[in-house]
Amino acid sequence: MLTVHRRTGWSLAVLASAQLIIALDATIVYVALPQIGRNLAFSSQTLQWVVSAYSVAFGGGLLLGGRAADLLGRRRMLIAALILYAVASLAGGLASTPTVMLAARAVQGLGGALLFPATLSLVNVTFGEGRERTRALAVWGGAGASGLCIGSLLGGVLTSAFGWQAVFFVNVPLAIGVSLLATRLIAPDDSRDRTRSFDLAGAFVVTAGVTLLVIGVVQGPEAGWSSPPIVACFVLAAGLFGLFGSIESRADDPLMPPRLLGNRSLRNAMAITFLFMGSFGGVFYILTIYFQEVRGYDALHAGLGFLIPSVIIAAGTQLGERITTYTTPRTTLLIGMLIGAAGVTLLATHLSADATYASIAPGIALYALGQGISWTAMWVAAARNVSAHEQGVASGMASTAMQIGAALGLALLVAIANSGHRGVSDIALRSELATGLQHAAFVAAAGIVLAAFVSLRMPDRRSEQSVT
Repeated sequence: MLTVHRRTGWSLAVLASAQLIIALDATIVYVALPQIGRNLAFSSQTLQWVVSAYSVAFGGGLLLGGRAADLLGRRRMLIAALILYAVASLAGGLASTPTVMLAARAVQGLGGALLFPATLSLVNVTFGEGRERTRALAVWGGAGASGLCIGSLLGGVLTSAFGWQAVFFVNVPLAIGVSLLATRLIAPDDSRDRTRSFDLAGAFVVTAGVTLLVIGVVQGPEAGWSSPPIVACFVLAAGLFGLFGSIESRADDPLMPPRLLGNRSLRNAMAITFLFMGSFGGVFYILTIYFQEVRGYDALHAGLGFLIPSVIIAAGTQLGERITTYTTPRTTLLIGMLIGAAGVTLLATHLSADATYASIAPGIALYALGQGISWTAMWVAAARNVSAHEQGVASGMASTAMQIGAALGLALLVAIANSGHRGVSDIALRSELATGLQHAAFVAAAGIVLAAFVSLRMPDRRSEQSVT
C-alpha cells in the first residue's frame, strides 16, 4: 500500500509539473512583449497576436484534446503534447520574423489544448472522487494557479537577464524533462476501446467554431465590433455551433455527449470557469500594464511585483482543498469569490498614477487568496459524477469555457482600460491610463461577484446522482 501511495504521489508531481508549464506560458510572455515588438518589428496592432495566437489555438483545440485523451490514451497524449510544446517553444525562441513567432505561438497553443485535458483527466481517474481527489486537485490546481503569477515573475527575470528569447527557451528543458518522467511514473494506458469513434465531423466543426469565436472576441476591440470580418466570425461561429449540435444529436458516439450537460455540477462549473478567467484572469493584464506603463517598472521589477500573489495563490489552493473537504465546492466557491471580489475592489480604489506598491499590496493579497481558493473548488466541481471514460471530454468542456471567458474578458477589460486616453501624452497619459485600469478593475470585480451568484446554483450536497 505504501508503494502504491508513493507511486501515485510521484504521478501527481508529474501532472502538477505539466500543469505548471501550461500556466507559465499563459503569462510568461507578457512582460517580454515590448522587447519582442521592438526586435521582431511587430506593429502596435499586431503585437497582441503574440498572446492571441496562443489563445486562439488553445481555445479552439481543447474539446478535441479532451476527446483525444479519452480515446488515444491520456498518458500518450500527455507525452506527445509535451514534446510538441518543446518543439514549438524552441521555434519561438529562434524566431526572427513575426510570421515565425505567431506560427510558433499557435503550435504552443495547440500543445496546451492537448496537454490540459490530459493532465486534468489523469488526476481525476487516478484519484477516487472525494477527499483523495480533492487533495490531488489542490496540488494540481496550486501548480496552475500559482504558475499564472510565477510566469510574470519568471518572464521579468529571464527577459532582464537573457532577453526575450529566454521566455521560450525555458520551456524546452522543462517539457522534455517532464515527458521523460511521465514515461516512468505515469501508469501505461489501457488498450484502446475500438468500439468508440473519434467523431471527426463533430471535432472539426466545433474546433472551427470555437476558433472563429475566439478570433472575433480577440480582434473585436481593435477592428470594431461591427466591422464585416468580426461580424462574419460571429455569424459563422454561431452557424457551426448549430451544426455541431445537429451532428452530436445524431452521432452514435458523440464528441460531447449531450447528457453531460445534464450534470448540474459540470454545467455550472463551465459557467464559473468562463467567468473566473474573464475576471480573475484579466487582473494579470491590469497589473502588468499598471506596473510597466503607469509606474514605469522595467521587466525585472514588474515580474517581482507578482511574487506576493504567487505565494498567496499557492497557499489559497491548499486552503481551498481543506474547505472543500469539510464542506462542499459550492461553499468554497462562495468564500473564494467573495474574498477575490473584495480584493479586486480594494485594488481598484488604490490604482493611481502615483500609488505605491505598498498601497495596492493588500488588494493584491486578497485577490490572490480568493483566486487560489476558487481555483481548486471549480475543478473539483467539474469532475464530480463524470465517468472515467468521459473525464477527458468533461475536462475539455470546462477548459474550453475557461479559455473563451479569458479571451472575452480580456477584450472587454482592454477596451475599458484604453478608453478615454487617445491623443493624451506624457504625464497626463499615465494618469488617464491609471484611471482606465481602475475602471477595468472594478468591472473585473463585478465579474467575480457574478461568478459568486452562479456558484449558488451548485449542488449543495456532498454527492449527487451520477449522470450516465
